[in-house]
Amino acid sequence: MVLPQVKSLHECVDYHKVVEPFVPQLYELPLRFWDNIGSLDGIKSVCVTTNPLVSGFFLALVFGLLTLIASEVNRNYSQVDRLWSILPNLFVVHIAIWARLAGVPHERVDLIAAFTTIWSIRLTYNYWRRGGYSIGSEDYRWMIVKAKTNSILWFLFNVVFISFFQCILLFLFSCVPAYVILLSSQLEPGIQPVDLVFFGVEVLLVVSEWISDGQQWAYQTAKYKYYDDDELTRGYTSAELERGFVAKGLWAYSRHPNFFAEQSIWFILYSWSCFAANTPYSWAGTGAVLLVLLFQGSTNLTERITAGKYPEYKAYQKHVGMFIPKTLVPYRTPSPKVIRSSDLARRAEQKQVEAKQVEAKQKVKRRSKVEKDEY
Repeated sequence: MVLPQVKSLHECVDYHKVVEPFVPQLYELPLRFWDNIGSLDGIKSVCVTTNPLVSGFFLALVFGLLTLIASEVNRNYSQVDRLWSILPNLFVVHIAIWARLAGVPHERVDLIAAFTTIWSIRLTYNYWRRGGYSIGSEDYRWMIVKAKTNSILWFLFNVVFISFFQCILLFLFSCVPAYVILLSSQLEPGIQPVDLVFFGVEVLLVVSEWISDGQQWAYQTAKYKYYDDDELTRGYTSAELERGFVAKGLWAYSRHPNFFAEQSIWFILYSWSCFAANTPYSWAGTGAVLLVLLFQGSTNLTERITAGKYPEYKAYQKHVGMFIPKTLVPYRTPSPKVIRSSDLARRAEQKQVEAKQVEAKQKVKRRSKVEKDEY
């Protein structure tokens, strides 16, 4: 038996029925793969005769091990970051392909795979254009955390959290809800009208991420063009660019509209699985909850760093919600004017120039005095 024989929708989220009986397959899977490593048909047989949730979790462990090795060899701890936009889609597509090979209803899972593919393309492209796949690129936050941690604790942190936990988390918030929907399809095959509603909401959230990413990219491009070439991009004022962070468009209402959409996407998928299983909540939401907690921690760290770089950011925090808007009134630079980091830099440079001028005058006076004495 590969899939549990569920008799009601509610049984689709009965952990003792749909997960526990298949756990032994996880222990057997490495040896079964090894025995069939040279045969494509043999590997296909192993995949089809293994519960898809189990094989998906096995993939998560494999990627966790690979990222651990790569991070320690290269001393670069953004290996999972490079996979973040790929693995959730891979896990869902894995479920969809398995359903086709096993000959079970797959239309609803195909719909999930379609939206996660759109999501993956959007996020992968955005990560690429920001240089995330460049050799040596690394999330600056890891270096800040590492600098405050001794080597042994950092290694353990890399093993437990960076490598394995994150890979398992990607599996939990994507593969698990898709598995529940796959099970419910045994009782309600075919795409239901409500599935199209969920699919539409998911696509709209991806579109909102595309918009917010574009606004962030356009601002940062204009900012560095202004800093490097002193050239003002059309649509931006010098005050906006000197502020240092984007605060227009969706960013005028939410400090992290892309993060809000990202968390919502996977919470909606979990809600989709709850609707499919006719239950208000289930253990399938573990991944979505952990993702929200992860975003809380990582976003707070990012904001502490940002607030230290840009003085106006604290005023921005007071007016604009971290994820959910506090008000429908867009953010505006407060009055009186906040001293910006660029202003401080200019003042520091001016002080250096003045100090050099004073020093030059003192040298002239000393030289004049020496000349007089010698005379």
